[in-house]
Amino acid sequence: MRFLEATDEAIKAAGFLMKQGGVVVYPTETVYGLGCVPSDTDASQRVCEIKQRADKPLPLICADITAARKIVEMDSAAEKLAARFWPGPLTMVLPTRVKYSMWVNHGASTLGVRVSPNPVASMLAKEAGGVIVSTSANISGGEPAMSASEARAIFDNKVDLIIDGGRSQGGESSTVVDLTSEEVWLLRKGPVKGEDIMTVLRG
Repeated sequence: MRFLEATDEAIKAAGFLMKQGGVVVYPTETVYGLGCVPSDTDASQRVCEIKQRADKPLPLICADITAARKIVEMDSAAEKLAARFWPGPLTMVLPTRVKYSMWVNHGASTLGVRVSPNPVASMLAKEAGGVIVSTSANISGGEPAMSASEARAIFDNKVDLIIDGGRSQGGESSTVVDLTSEEVWLLRKGPVKGEDIMTVLRG
């Protein structure tokens, strides 16, 4: 397992590693994330096994809204929320436009996506091809890592690389909203409040 400071060179190396099937821990705007390239079936399986969770879809970080539009159907509601809250800690569950392995979506026809304002996560997504897995860096049911040192303690040598971007300032996983039906469902509370989401959608 490698442990690197979050320099541009390290992030580029991490992106290349992901494209070669690597699993990387990295900072986001909320907590540290555990990820890989979602199109790599073996790497996606490793993420699920490392996290000890195989019953829920893996959320994704997109480099930008253009990358998001390539993998999910962005309707008018999604576009409104993206314009207001992206980059930011809002994950939107939307109909998928691509076919990833069962390790990513577990048979669902939807994907949870967001664009991160964290410069490390954003650059990493870009370097890795536009989209990366971004599940919280923890064993399922445990507290997510808030720093690279906490991630090292949790995962030991189970990941290929940890990028140290300092201590997370978020402290709370992203808000998750389901936009796949006429009703808007708040699946997980987080930094973006439900009332603010509804205000934007009604505007």
